[in-house]
Amino acid sequence: MIASIETYLFHLPMHGALQWGKSSSFDRVSHVAVRVILSDGSEGWAEAPPRPTIYGETIHSIQTVISDELSPRIAGLPVWRDDAQAGSLWKMPELQRIQSRLHEVKNNHTAKAAIDMALHSALAQHRGLSLLDHLLDGAARQTDRLRASYILGIGDRDTVLKEARRVVDQGVRVLKVKVGRAWDEDIARIRELQAELGSSVDLYADANECLEAPNAAAQLDQLASLGLHYCEEPLPVEQLAARASLRSGQHLPLIADDSTFTLRDLQRELAFDTFDVLNIKTARTGFTESAAMLALARSAGKGVMIGSQASAGLGTLHAALFATLPGIAHPSELSFPLKLRRDILDRPLPIADGYLRVNDLLKARLDPAVLVAL
Repeated sequence: MIASIETYLFHLPMHGALQWGKSSSFDRVSHVAVRVILSDGSEGWAEAPPRPTIYGETIHSIQTVISDELSPRIAGLPVWRDDAQAGSLWKMPELQRIQSRLHEVKNNHTAKAAIDMALHSALAQHRGLSLLDHLLDGAARQTDRLRASYILGIGDRDTVLKEARRVVDQGVRVLKVKVGRAWDEDIARIRELQAELGSSVDLYADANECLEAPNAAAQLDQLASLGLHYCEEPLPVEQLAARASLRSGQHLPLIADDSTFTLRDLQRELAFDTFDVLNIKTARTGFTESAAMLALARSAGKGVMIGSQASAGLGTLHAALFATLPGIAHPSELSFPLKLRRDILDRPLPIADGYLRVNDLLKARLDPAVLVAL
């Protein structure tokens, strides 16, 4: 059963700032580490990244909602039956009950997700398994490597090109380019990136809901003509009919992110057929709800990628392990630690020729000494 839940703040310096959307920006990682301890002493850690302009959470609200609301709801609950059969992990009534209790509290996405991921990490330790084998739940590993993309934020020409070259030199071969604030500048920046990096680097766009419906189809056609592979969330989420119409035009494959915060959101988006590829972010839906979203998207014939909420090494590690599950074939955002000057893992997650190797993931661990020092 769940014995206790603890939280720790940590701050990490970055290489420059990350800017996106209409007003979002930060130049330092300030996140919350969450520790779940089971009654047998097994423990697991996870990372909660607050994004006030997206979810309304802050480092202090995460700590408060965990201590005052979430922890009291699930403390003392059983989490596992040792006679459980392989293939039953995501349907276990104990885990479903914990999810139900957590979702009595609305929103607070990354706080609840971190508890869920830390709980699964503790369960893996309890079972004597790696977290990967725990998540695979008896299924065979589908891949030994994961194609990693990098989130390239908005900035001046020289800064963006320098950052792109730096991460490509570190092994990245897919870049997600933020667009939408100034379209002509966005297109010029994409052309410069292509001229600088050549055809060995793939690009796709993330508009963060910043395009306008009358112009969006033509803008997507322009991105397609430049060879970009997808566009994420071109229109505001509330424009449901416009988004469905835009997707039906098949201008460029569309990625769902802001429109699919939860499983409930995903059900709505599938009903209106607004996207082609689902971006699952374990930082906001944990492992349990993410697994349900993965199953639903696959059953609807949608592609899946795993996204980053600009997580440090621990959150990236968890996202990468989840990305090994069957049905996740598109490049996933697994390289944000390249933007950090220091991290909380005991080793880096190396990217070689565009890929993270799963065996490297299995060696990485949270360094509690570093966490305490921060």
